[in-house]
Amino acid sequence: MIEDKNPQRTPLSELGEFGLIEHLTNHIEIKQPSTIKGIGDDAAILDFEGKKTVVSTDLLVEGIHFDLSYVPLKHLGYKAVMVNLSDIYAMNAVASQITVSIAVSNRFPVEALEELYDGIKMAAKIYDVDIIGGDTTSSNRGLIISVTAIGYAEEDEIVYRDGAKEKDLLVVSGDLGGAYLGLQVLEREKEVYKVNPNTQPDLDKYSYVIERQLKPEARKDIQQLLKKLDVKPTSMIDISDGLSSEIIHLCKQSKVGINLYEDKIPLDPTIISTCEEFSLNSTTVALSGGEDYELLFTINQDDYPKIKANPNLTVIGHVLDEKSGMALVTRANERIELKAQGWNPMKG
Repeated sequence: MIEDKNPQRTPLSELGEFGLIEHLTNHIEIKQPSTIKGIGDDAAILDFEGKKTVVSTDLLVEGIHFDLSYVPLKHLGYKAVMVNLSDIYAMNAVASQITVSIAVSNRFPVEALEELYDGIKMAAKIYDVDIIGGDTTSSNRGLIISVTAIGYAEEDEIVYRDGAKEKDLLVVSGDLGGAYLGLQVLEREKEVYKVNPNTQPDLDKYSYVIERQLKPEARKDIQQLLKKLDVKPTSMIDISDGLSSEIIHLCKQSKVGINLYEDKIPLDPTIISTCEEFSLNSTTVALSGGEDYELLFTINQDDYPKIKANPNLTVIGHVLDEKSGMALVTRANERIELKAQGWNPMKG
């Protein structure tokens, strides 16, 4: 396809705030029975018929959480939704609605925001959530996105961070470290591009890790799988800041200790080869990388036979009493204290 060197750029001022909202949201369909009223009034109206409501919100700020020199707006819209849905699934709840608010500077034309909303709408469609409202306003420092996700669950289905018990098993979905490595590849290619704008990067061999960074998927499937296997986790959290940080959150909230086994941490072969290329330690990347949006949870040992043969789930440790502390058991069988070294967005 020949690239259009002069794409249409409709200034935001041409539509105004209310015209822009209408333009971006005019084809949004309502599908959830719990959505009584969506976009178009002062507030949305939801009815969960006696179930508990679960709410989570996240803010993504240009220059801190994303770099538009290599993040396509459509992917950014998709990811902004995933970040929030992941929190709902980590409560063992069903995600049903989202609101989307954006602050945007006038360097963005209408067409750029259409791209962003294409990603948001695609995520909402695939994950079966309704877009029920939000806000737009102007920004003097680029793009800011705030998504709030709403879900529901029966009271006895909700899983908190504080329910892990001694002798429980620590389980993780998927594999870890890919999102961080995808970011390293993209940052490296950005520097190469600065030096020589005519270079064409060959990113084929990095497609898995780049996708983990640019287009992560919230693990709705794992939550559904656990229900099908009749396994209710005793505690659960999603991995946004790195495995070690999330384990520490679970342990502190549950007042327990942990042994995490280095040789059990699931790593895709692409992650191992990319770590070698960047001279990075794959365990450190899995522990501290973040943005994997996998689910980390504890289960009662009696539930182990139900999950042991499942390729989507890996037992990576077990829960100890609080005074035993939180530790990584290395391949050499040394026990090293776990530290939270996850990515800190305030430091870039």
